[in-house]
This record gives sequence, C-alpha cells and structure tokens, in this order.
Amino acid sequence: MIVFRYLSREVLVTLGAVSAVLLVIIMSGRFIKYLAQAAQGALDPSVLFLIMGYRIPGFLQLILPLGLFLGILLAYGRLYLDSEMTVLSATGMSNRRLVAYSMAPAALVAALVAWLSLGLAPQGVAEQMRILKEQDALTEFDTLVPGRFQAMKDGSRVTYTEGLSDDRGELSGVFITEQRTGKGRADQDKGKRGITLLVAEQGRQVIQDDGSRYLILENGYRYDGNPGQADYRAIRYDTYGVLLPKPEVGAEASEREAIPTRELIGSDNPREQAELQWRLSIPVLVFVVTLLAVPLARVNPRQGRFLKLLPAVLLYMTYLALLIGVRGQLDKGKLPMELGLWWVHALFLLIGLGLVGWSPLKLKLAARRAAKEMAHAPA
Repeated sequence: MIVFRYLSREVLVTLGAVSAVLLVIIMSGRFIKYLAQAAQGALDPSVLFLIMGYRIPGFLQLILPLGLFLGILLAYGRLYLDSEMTVLSATGMSNRRLVAYSMAPAALVAALVAWLSLGLAPQGVAEQMRILKEQDALTEFDTLVPGRFQAMKDGSRVTYTEGLSDDRGELSGVFITEQRTGKGRADQDKGKRGITLLVAEQGRQVIQDDGSRYLILENGYRYDGNPGQADYRAIRYDTYGVLLPKPEVGAEASEREAIPTRELIGSDNPREQAELQWRLSIPVLVFVVTLLAVPLARVNPRQGRFLKLLPAVLLYMTYLALLIGVRGQLDKGKLPMELGLWWVHALFLLIGLGLVGWSPLKLKLAARRAAKEMAHAPA
C-alpha cells in the first residue's frame, strides 16, 4: 500500500504540473484570438474572461489524458533513472502489478474526464455560443470605444469618434473610412479599389422597422477617390445615413457539441451519434494511454529519461489523430456507425498489451543471454 500511494502521488503531481502548463499555453493562444476580436470591435471586452471560463472544461477534457500520459512517462522515467524501479522489481514488483497500480490514478482521471466530457463541456459550449450569438446581434455602434480607431470587416472599414454619450446614443467628432471596389461608378472604375471617407461633427443611431440600424451623421463631408490618383470627389452634407454592419464573430464549436448528452442517447442522426461516441471515447482514451505509457516509461539509466519521450508522444498523437479522423468519417457517413470509434481503441489496446507483455519477455531473453555468456566464459 505504501508503494501504491507513492507511485500514485508521483503520477498525480506530475499530471497536475503538466496539465497546468498545457492549459496555460492553450488558453493564452485562445485569449489572444479573442483579444484581437475585441480590439476590432467584434467582441465586448467585458465578456472575454467569461468566454474563457466556459471554454476551460472543453480544454481540460483533452488536456488531462495527455497530462496523465506525460505524467506517467516523466514520473516513472525518473524512478527508472534513479534505480528506484530496479529496487521495486527486486522486491516483487512485476510489470503487470505496476500497470494495475497505475490504473488507480487513471480511473480517477477518467471519472473527471467523463464528468467534463458528458456534462460540463457541452454546457460550457452552449453558454459560449449564447454569448457569441449575443455579440453577433451587436452592431459597430454598440462596440464603439471613444478615442480609438476601430477596424471592422477585416480592416476594410475603420471608425473613430471623439466622444460618446453614456447611453451610446450620440457621437461627436466622427471619422469613418471604408475601402470599396468601384461598384456603382463608371465602367472604367469598376473593380478598382477606392476609398470613401466620411467626417461629421456629430452622429446618432436610428433603428428601422426591419431591425437594420443606421448612423445618421450631421454637418460633415464625404470624400471619394482612388489611392494614387488626383480625382477625389468632395461632397458636403447636412444629413447622411450609414448602415451599421454587424460584427462577425466566428464560433469555434458546432451546435451539436452544445447538445446535452441525454439528448444524444437514442438519436438517429449520424452526426449526433458520432458526437456521443466521441464523448464516450475520451474516458476510454485515459485507460488505453495508461496501458501504453507504463511500458514506454521504462528506460535504461544510461540512456536518460527523455529517450522514449518523443516516440511515445508521437504514438499518442497518432492515436488521437486517428480518433479525430474516424470521427470525421462517421460524420460524413463513410464508415458504419456500428464500427464507430471503438476499433481504434481496440487497436491501441492491443498495442498496449503487446508492449506490456514484451517488456518482461525482453528482460528474460536478456537474462538468458547473460547466463549463456557467463557459462561459456573461460574460467
């Protein structure tokens, strides 16, 4: 029992450290993406941390299996390097018993991953999509920040205002520039990229009956022309209406990922059946990668603990990539749903069983070879 607690503690501590690092790396990349969208006015900055919080369960359901896999490789690799595993083997610790001991923390991680995959992750995706739909309903006017140039439409439209009232109903010192392709102008100008520039002393928002919104500018000028040419046209206006485009926020997850698991059970939709199999596959993935990691963690003290790390990670990535690829084929109906993702788990389960059985056999063969060399050695 002491050995079991020691091995479990080593694996879980390493798992926590690796998972924390991976989570920070992934969340940093996603946060930068959301921050760029907020800078362009596509997202309200106040919802950034809320979206990231709802995405954490989805991140963790894939990070934890990888963290456990790396945790076993690093923890057991250190024990082999320090000859602690040699001492345990001398006291009766077989490879099968080591696998059995490793399945206890794996069961804990699998239970947590199952909770995330079947419950929290779909709820988080649903809340994230709700927030993004609310952001899609916003216009450029709703996300405008005074004193800052704000890009819209992939940078083809830039808006600036010096002041904005508390109810966001009145603007002052408005500047808008937009690139165009020459549509609606003379035939020789069609297809050419031009610039339209609007300046106004003040502006206000007007909502039409069909829901479209316009920014009504007052007392300003409109300039039209092509860069590099001296044919700019200036028009002075008292009142001018500008259609406010809606910010485009791309959703990272599909709607089926937000469907509760209980609604997926018994569904006849192939895509929903594939989604259910995917959610069930992630906890199964935990046990299979544990079976793979234990024999792969065995290293020679002379070789170093990182010798097998790269091949082991490549094996894990092949496993995960194959699952994702088969899931895509199930979505398209190119594979029978009865076969599903389970044959992939069965394939790597056999590989894991082969690795577990190969390690003791390799040691026995080495021992026999050493015994024969000693028997034929000269006295």
